[in-house]
Amino acid sequence: MKKLPYILTAIRFFIAPTVLLLSYLKGEGFRSLILVLMYIGLLTDIFDGIVARKTGVSSEKLRRLDSQTDLIFWLSLGVSSYILNPELIKKEWTGILLIFIMEALCYIISIWKFGKETCTHAFLAKMWGVSLLIAFTYLIGFQEITWAFYLSLGLGLISHIDVILIILLLPKWEYDVPSSYHAWKIRRGKQRKKTIFFN
Repeated sequence: MKKLPYILTAIRFFIAPTVLLLSYLKGEGFRSLILVLMYIGLLTDIFDGIVARKTGVSSEKLRRLDSQTDLIFWLSLGVSSYILNPELIKKEWTGILLIFIMEALCYIISIWKFGKETCTHAFLAKMWGVSLLIAFTYLIGFQEITWAFYLSLGLGLISHIDVILIILLLPKWEYDVPSSYHAWKIRRGKQRKKTIFFN
C-alpha cells in the first residue's frame, strides 16, 4: 500500500505521452480513448494523495513529484486539444496565454522566494482541475468550446492569484496549503488541521 501513491502518480505520468501519441495519430476513435485516459488520470490524482496520507507516506518528495506530474498531465491534454482542434484553440489564444503567464509567475515567484517550485495543492486549484476536465471533455470529445472552457479560464486566473498570495504570505516553503487564508493563518503562527481526504 505504501508504494501505491507512487504507482498512481506514475500511471498519470505515462498517460501524458500516450495522450499525445493518440492525438498525433488523429484517429476519430482515439478521442474516446483519450477521454477515458483523462478520467483515469484524474482518479489517480485524487487517490494518490488520499492513500499517501492514509498510509503515512505523504512527504515533500512525493507531493512535489505529484505536483509536477499534474503539470505534465494537464499540459499533455492541452496540447492534445490543440492537435485535434487547432482552429478552435487559436480563436481563444489570449485567454490561454494569460493562464500560461500566470502559471509561469507562480513558479518564478516561488523559486525566487524559496528556491523551490510551488506545491500548494490548493482548494481552488483542485476546483480548476475539475473545470479543466469538463472543458477538455467538450473540446476533445465533442470538438466544442462551451461555457466550461470560459469557466476554466476564470477559475484558472483566480486559482493562480490564490497560489501567488499563498507564496507571498508563507514565511517558509510548505506543501499542501489549502488557500491564501490558510497561508495567512500560518504566517500568524497558527497551526492548521490536516485531514486524510484534503491536505
